[in-house]
Amino acid sequence: MLKLSTRGCYGLRAMLELALHYGGKPVLMRSIAENQGISRKYLHALLTSLKSAGFVRSVRGSGGGYLLAKAPANIRVDDVVQALEGSLSITDCVEDPKVCHRSSRCVTHELWQELSQAVARLLSAVTLEDLVARHAAKEAEVPMYHI
Repeated sequence: MLKLSTRGCYGLRAMLELALHYGGKPVLMRSIAENQGISRKYLHALLTSLKSAGFVRSVRGSGGGYLLAKAPANIRVDDVVQALEGSLSITDCVEDPKVCHRSSRCVTHELWQELSQAVARLLSAVTLEDLVARHAAKEAEVPMYHI
């Protein structure tokens, strides 16, 4: 099964949370953790990586917290996932054909290459702004009940 780790999934959720507040005040780590169901300790590690990658900046002091370092429209999902997970290649031989002596004549290697390219294309076509729009659409679907 192809699967992202919690690092990529939770990191992208944290970035979405920041994108939802883009243009506003810095977001407290506690708020991100509560809203996204991520432990503060794990979130701290993710935000540190995202800060190092240039996606997030922190503001210290009263009124401090975390902000996106760029506009949501300028942050692609593939860049975030790669910063947290590393390569998006499906197998080691796709990333480095030298790891397998069969790569040059292996039909399955070609399939893994195509799959890796398809995943990369999809993730590179989506920005945080797109995810914010999807989030708004989902929120609009939820019926409001009055008691």
